[in-house]
Amino acid sequence: MSNNSFSFWATKDDNKPDLLCGRPADYFVVQKHFTIMICATIVLGGLSKMVLKNSEVFVLMILSLSGFVTGQLAYHFVEVHQIVYPLLKTPSFSLYCYFLPLIVFVAALDVDFYIVKNVLWQVLLMGMISFGTAFIIIAYVVFKFNRDSWDLQCCLLFSITLCLIDPLHSVNSLKTIGISKMYTDIIRGESLIICSFTCIFFGIFRGHTTNVSMFRELHVIIGLSLDIFGSTICGYWCTRVIQIILTDIFSNTLTNVVLCFSLVYMTFYLVEYFGMSGIIALVTVGLNLDSLSFKPRMEFIITKFLIMCSSAYEHLIYGFFGIVVGCGEIKYFRFHSLVFTVILYVTVNFARLLTVIVVSPILKHSSYEYDWRWGVVITWSGIRGVFSLLLAPDIYNFSESKIEAPHMFIFYIQVISLLTTGINSHMMLRSAKTLGLCALSLPRQIAVRNAIQHIQQIIRNTITLYKTEKTLTNVNWDIVEEKTHTVPITHILHGSSEEFATDEVLIEQARLHVAIIQMSSFEKQCNDGILGVEAARILIGATKSYCPIHGKFMSISDVSTYVRDRSWLIKFKNMLTYLEYHKEKILFSIPGDNKFLIFVYRTIISEEFEYATYVVTVMYIFPMIIHIWPIARELNVSALISINYYFMFLYTLESALKILILKRKYFLHNWNNLDFFIIVLGIVDILCLHFVKLKPNNLVLIQFTVVIGYFRIIRFLPIFKVIIPILINMTDVQIKKSLSLMYSITKGYVKSQEDAKLLIRQISGRESVYQKLYDILEKNKREAIKELGLIEHEGRDVVIALKTKQAIRNVIAKALKNLTFLWSRGIIDKHEGIEMNKVLLTKIKALNNFPMAIPPPTPDKYLPNIVWLENKDVLIEFFKRRTRLTYFDYGDIICREGEMSQGIFLIISGMASLHSSSPTFGIEASQRTGRQFKTMYTEYCTSGDVLGELSCLLKREVDYTAICETTLQAFFIPLEDIYEGFDVFWPSLEYKIWLKLALNIVNQYFEQNVAGEDLDFQKCVTSNHAYVETLSSYNEMTLNHVTTKLVILVYGHVIDNKTKESHVAPSIIPKSCEQIQGISDVSKLLLIPTSEPVTSDETSHAMGKGWIAF
Repeated sequence: MSNNSFSFWATKDDNKPDLLCGRPADYFVVQKHFTIMICATIVLGGLSKMVLKNSEVFVLMILSLSGFVTGQLAYHFVEVHQIVYPLLKTPSFSLYCYFLPLIVFVAALDVDFYIVKNVLWQVLLMGMISFGTAFIIIAYVVFKFNRDSWDLQCCLLFSITLCLIDPLHSVNSLKTIGISKMYTDIIRGESLIICSFTCIFFGIFRGHTTNVSMFRELHVIIGLSLDIFGSTICGYWCTRVIQIILTDIFSNTLTNVVLCFSLVYMTFYLVEYFGMSGIIALVTVGLNLDSLSFKPRMEFIITKFLIMCSSAYEHLIYGFFGIVVGCGEIKYFRFHSLVFTVILYVTVNFARLLTVIVVSPILKHSSYEYDWRWGVVITWSGIRGVFSLLLAPDIYNFSESKIEAPHMFIFYIQVISLLTTGINSHMMLRSAKTLGLCALSLPRQIAVRNAIQHIQQIIRNTITLYKTEKTLTNVNWDIVEEKTHTVPITHILHGSSEEFATDEVLIEQARLHVAIIQMSSFEKQCNDGILGVEAARILIGATKSYCPIHGKFMSISDVSTYVRDRSWLIKFKNMLTYLEYHKEKILFSIPGDNKFLIFVYRTIISEEFEYATYVVTVMYIFPMIIHIWPIARELNVSALISINYYFMFLYTLESALKILILKRKYFLHNWNNLDFFIIVLGIVDILCLHFVKLKPNNLVLIQFTVVIGYFRIIRFLPIFKVIIPILINMTDVQIKKSLSLMYSITKGYVKSQEDAKLLIRQISGRESVYQKLYDILEKNKREAIKELGLIEHEGRDVVIALKTKQAIRNVIAKALKNLTFLWSRGIIDKHEGIEMNKVLLTKIKALNNFPMAIPPPTPDKYLPNIVWLENKDVLIEFFKRRTRLTYFDYGDIICREGEMSQGIFLIISGMASLHSSSPTFGIEASQRTGRQFKTMYTEYCTSGDVLGELSCLLKREVDYTAICETTLQAFFIPLEDIYEGFDVFWPSLEYKIWLKLALNIVNQYFEQNVAGEDLDFQKCVTSNHAYVETLSSYNEMTLNHVTTKLVILVYGHVIDNKTKESHVAPSIIPKSCEQIQGISDVSKLLLIPTSEPVTSDETSHAMGKGWIAF
């Protein structure tokens, strides 16, 4: 950190401080009551903010005026002067270091890194153009119109200070009206760039104030490089450290808040201490931190605390500088000061307007949404604030000629800050509303409308329910309904009408909303522990990167492109594997009874012999260094020649022994060929040295000998025989990490597509738009599922380890949830809960060291994975004797649509794609009126999936064609053996297969409806949490909705006997339906009881619980 003693004073030759404003203390200084003044300023700011309803500009005006009055009182009364004197003595650089780090960090933390990254060069150009334009115009006006005897240096420094745009206030008003974050981040990014480079410029002055003439070009270049690149690198590594600390699962809220606050200042002071820019480091830290950098639900608390502190700092700054201005002499405030202030305000806004006109082509290139309306809004965003105020005292400190009224610098800047904060913020907000930039897009309007309707329905249902309560019969429900009535939808929604928008416009608007849904899904998955932080950050970054592209729905191939390609790692590993030295591949042949050859053979195959060759190679490093160093070579010519002879003798001896045993086979290995080439080159080197001695005047021979001498460097290549296996292991680890990361990314992407599909009806507006969005999301999901299968085929051990790790995490997460429930109900006390919580969190943290790869189980271990076998030995042994292992190559057809089923396939390894028409669920397509269907349905199956269950149950043709996408290994259970199993284990086995299929259909199509149900297969079998019922053609069933929560038709076709309404699978039978009749040959229904059923025999079908069939 630069040593600086300036601030509200400048140092004279006699080393006596001369205050910037106000008179020096002519009394014995006793520092008291200054802390009370600080607290009073904060309290005044808080009360003003509360009374004035968060009107920031009036709060700052009150603080500035109160500070000015306090300063005037201090100028005339000693008692008040004693209170403010510690402030007047405080160096300006101290205030800079106290207040600015946190304010910069809060501003940078609110900027989205990925948005700035996408438009980085546009933001950089905009920042430089904005600064240059404003500096030139303001400097000219200041030099032309000021009458305070400012020299050129003061004018330039004042202009630089007034060019700074406050990153906090410049977009605060826009954030409250739903303006696109892209434009707020562009404005804030521009202001952060200007502030960073201005702080660097003032830092250079601050470090060389004693003698400006000592500036050197090299010093300036090195200083700028350290300030920009060095600070950025330091900020990046500080971000990594902060992320590790803040995401520690054992840290509590108070610890995180204190650490985050202290780490901001620690980063700033450390970077400044090493001679770099702490401001740029904090900007880097703030940009790299996001919601995933904090523990779940911790970001809100920390950001609110930091915003509170920054707001208090801002109030103190305006109050303190008001005091400083008030301590100056009042005679310098003239009418021209008011005129000059108005001129400065007009100049600042004119410079901003000119900047927007110049940078408009750049902004149009960065976003297709930019137009002249946004230009008008951005024109009013040039708000000045605390940045300019904190640097204002340095204008006087750095100027060579000292003016009589330095407090006027602060006065002009503070007034301009208040004017721009008040007028520009209001005009920016008014312009955005007038020009229609605050209008909600149609998908957002539809989403808000649906949300309000949903809330209204909940309120009506709640009132209806409460009316039945005996204790509430005397309540005036008319007043309740009046007071709880929500805001009408027409008061909230405005903007474009749905009737006049084309499908393309609606799809484009909905696409942006789908991206928001996906990002919310990624963040939720990360908070729930389903998705890793790195994978979630990559997915969110990719979504934000592709979001500005018109009409672009992000696919899994786009995510793969966004992630660093891992193909170079595989190629690098293949190259290393080719170069790897495999001793066992050298074809040694045991010689006859010759004892010498037997001794040589045992010598060359020993480990000691190999390591001896490596030692000889390493020992030659020092002689080689001397040979390359000309001065040392001239002093040790004879020694180098002797060592060269010795090395060549050892190398020749090694190769001769190998050739003696291997003969021609010696040249079958590449490393042996390299050794032989080194020997030949060494012999040529020795001969050249000998000929040089015979003909010392032959320049060509000498030059050739020197060149040959440098080729001795290849003698170190054999040492790579030891290094290559290490590199292979390191590369293999990186490939596994890449595979694991890509699998997590793809799995998270699939889940986000499912989440988006559930919500697109709420934002589509039209059925045609909904269908197009659904088809796009379904296609992207299928591609992602295919990618999952390919990744699993490529790295089965990695995927098995990842799935195992996730299963362990899910089990522990459920245990933590149950522990929280028991704790909240008082079943266990606080101490026991804390100890058990620590144990479970320790287990979660131990997963960080979980093996990256787990060998896949042997084929016979896969049979217990079939759910309906329930891991029972009698069932497993029965089918184990009747299964056979089958193999398929890429492109082979496992089964074909329309052919009779031959049995069940359990996939052990590989991936297959299933192609068919839309699933029929046991009915003809002609009966499925009023629904939309795809012409072709594609699904992907991988390790652990079972094919052919439904066809075996129904004794009918296969509904799909299964094609191998990779080499595939599967267990095959013939159809005859399946039926034999049905007879032996009747009726439980067939029922369990139907139950498994029904649960799969329900989880696939009605995930939201059964989200709170415990539909575990084992619990459904043993405890009847859900059970399957069969309804044959023309049979009837009476439904008892009192004991049954949900009745879901999973297969077949039924009708409501009362209304004759048709229901086809898959569908939920409505509560209004009391009796149904089967239409198709076989209909299957899944019933979920309302209460916890009593444990029953697994073969029972819960007769009489919710239905009567006749």
